[in-house]
Amino acid sequence: MSLCLQARQLSCERDDRSLFKGLDLDIRSGEIVRIEGPNGSGKTTLLKILSGQLRDYQGELFWNGVAMRDAQEQFLANLLYLGHAPGIKSGLSALENLAWYQSLSGESGSESERLDALESVGLAGFEDVPAGQLSAGQQRRIALARLTLTPRALWVLDEPFTAIDRQGVADLERQLVVHAEAGGCVLVTTHHELTASPLLRRIALG
Repeated sequence: MSLCLQARQLSCERDDRSLFKGLDLDIRSGEIVRIEGPNGSGKTTLLKILSGQLRDYQGELFWNGVAMRDAQEQFLANLLYLGHAPGIKSGLSALENLAWYQSLSGESGSESERLDALESVGLAGFEDVPAGQLSAGQQRRIALARLTLTPRALWVLDEPFTAIDRQGVADLERQLVVHAEAGGCVLVTTHHELTASPLLRRIALG
């Protein structure tokens, strides 16, 4: 099914300063959309608005042509959001963190699925290590394992390449392309220069 997240005349202010005004967006299946702009231009704020986390804005959001207020349940069932911070619990192991993520999403899953997801991001052998004892890059990989573990059509990713090594960057780039080629949507902010792809579209703020 073709998916589409739309914003119409989206405007937002912070501390009496306009971040963006009258913004129209169409995010469709098969696209990797990179939100660009200098620090403070509102990239993270925009992602949080589009993912339903912030309500302090003007304008209208639509999911597949239906006003977001009437399509919220369907939208959330298709959304996977990864924020700028890894969002992990340091006292839990990598495996336990994934179980915690699934519990928050109302999913049970299985340990074998979680093990496979950790292996896919290069964390085989680190499954039972407390996250607080892992490097920043390994902690980021725990969060990225959710892309494999929890299938969702729309990925909203805020600086997902932070702290991961060159191989991890290449692997994640391929994963984004594969997801879009399969009909998914990717909305991303990153300081990393994404490899040119016919699937990539850029939107500049500020």
